Amino acid sequence: MNLVPVSIESILIGQPLPCALRDQSGVLLASAGFMVSSKQALESMVGRRSEIYIDFDQSDNFRRGYVNRLNNLVMEDKSLGQIAEVQISPYDAKRSKGVEVENVEADWLDLQTQAHAMLRDTQGDTFLPRLERLQNELDREVQRNPDGTLFALIHLAGSEVRQYSATHAMLVMVMCCLAAREVLKWPQAHMKALGSAALTMNISMTELQDRLAVQKEPPTTAQLQRIQTHAPRSVDLLQQMGVSDALWLEAVLNHGTKSPGPLAGRSEGQRLARLIQRADMFAARLSPRASRVPEAPGVAMQSCYFDENKQIDEAGAALIKAVGIYSPGTYVKLASQEIAVVIKRGLNTTMPKVAVLINRHGMPTGEPILRDTSQVDYRITASVPFRDVKVSHHLDKLMALTRQAASERPW
Repeated sequence: MNLVPVSIESILIGQPLPCALRDQSGVLLASAGFMVSSKQALESMVGRRSEIYIDFDQSDNFRRGYVNRLNNLVMEDKSLGQIAEVQISPYDAKRSKGVEVENVEADWLDLQTQAHAMLRDTQGDTFLPRLERLQNELDREVQRNPDGTLFALIHLAGSEVRQYSATHAMLVMVMCCLAAREVLKWPQAHMKALGSAALTMNISMTELQDRLAVQKEPPTTAQLQRIQTHAPRSVDLLQQMGVSDALWLEAVLNHGTKSPGPLAGRSEGQRLARLIQRADMFAARLSPRASRVPEAPGVAMQSCYFDENKQIDEAGAALIKAVGIYSPGTYVKLASQEIAVVIKRGLNTTMPKVAVLINRHGMPTGEPILRDTSQVDYRITASVPFRDVKVSHHLDKLMALTRQAASERPW
């Protein structure tokens, strides 16, 4: 049994436990499904223990319960300060106090929820500090394990519609930062504004984006009007919350503009906006909706490669070079008839490193099998939509493969 700590504050009161709680020695404190009736009952159960634990294999269940708790706080109209203070583990509390915790892996469901709450915080008092904290965390992960970061966000974007706006914003930011840093070689001074603009471009329609993701009917006339005017409204809202960075605001104002042609000759803000616009297009096509199925990732990526005039788009090409036609987190079919998930970008955009999940007979492999797609027998023959992969697997286990791959030399 692999125990991981969770904070006492993250236990749901009055709701069934999503997984069993244990002490440091593995002794059972409460079974899955047990309902903690009150805070006093929880304190009595925990006693003097400073930490309680769950089984690592059940951690996804616990995180989902944690997300539900935050959503309940929002529905109960609790203050944003109360919501922001909810922690899933002691490591998050240490991070928030500025204490560097070595080897602490990102909790992507937690970051997704942080982004969700931050984008709905339009009061201004806590917005900028929370945005900076989220942006720093994402940038840290991009630099430490870019393949794992792409894997986690593309996996989340393709697997669910809940908290769509938050996942979308984080994926666009990560893609843009990789393209700007690794391909376009933009100055570091632009990276901060680029990341901020990508995360906040749709802040004036966060709620609408989330609603449209689960809405089966086409957008109404009123909804279309809000979509068409969201860029200047986002700028106004950001300025009201204290944002004065001209580059950031210009990028947000122009991020929806369809302006084909080279990046040269544009203002700095317009260059940032064009890169965001192409990444925005890719991420939107990748994500599922209640009204339609998502495109296969390879198809979605190639769609941003050509501009409105059917010419190669400079910003779109930079994105593909940075994240690959087959990005980490996407699924592919191999010449061997196996179905695999991409775990690491390759030296060639079409030859990533993959982990086979379904063998040539259509059966789950049990444990992932690593393949080198530069070999003829394992060349990629097609993208596979997320919905067509009928095998369950733990995100944490596949993320471990991206960390392993990150420490290896490229082929």
